[in-house]
Amino acid sequence: MAAWGERLAGVRGVLLDISGVLYDGGEDGGSPIPGSVEAVARLKRSRLKVRFCTNESQKSRGNLVGLLRRLGFDISEGEVTAPAPAASLILKERGLRPHLLVHDGVRSEFDQNDMSNPNCVVIADAGEAFSYQNMNKAFQVLMELENPVLISLGKGRYYKETSGLMLDVGAYTKALEYACGIEAEVVGKPSPEYFRSALKEMAVEAHEAQR
Repeated sequence: MAAWGERLAGVRGVLLDISGVLYDGGEDGGSPIPGSVEAVARLKRSRLKVRFCTNESQKSRGNLVGLLRRLGFDISEGEVTAPAPAASLILKERGLRPHLLVHDGVRSEFDQNDMSNPNCVVIADAGEAFSYQNMNKAFQVLMELENPVLISLGKGRYYKETSGLMLDVGAYTKALEYACGIEAEVVGKPSPEYFRSALKEMAVEAHEAQR
């Protein structure tokens, strides 16, 4: 295996995932993955730019950073690229009024969006809110639109918590895509545009970054 110095030649920035990479979530707040706090600290002491690129959509960016800081990570809100604030900006730019199927913990990210007479649906990892009633309401909103728009904050199949594997938003997004005969727009990983926005915030070109 090449030495780290050789592998990082020409690299100016590093994109780090959070859930399952830095920590495993859980009802008690979760726990850091062994060595991750020290690894982040070492990266921050280096010449490399560091940004945290997450699909976390059960917590606001502020709450997520607060949790990570309590777990020992040196991280600020401005260093995190998260799908909910990115989606909120897209909604404003396009004049979209969302019907939200999201976790209560992330609703505050959409406080500045007009939600009257919805003309799109935003779906995220809603946890226990993924009931038949709530899924059916999102389905009905989409079916009543002439040009239905479904925005998904990520498309993951599952993620890991301390209690085990958890079903992610991708499965529910696929259900709405199938039922409505549409394709969701993904704001979050694995969308290339999402990674480009993180690189832009770092002022780093794609070939200069390591993920």
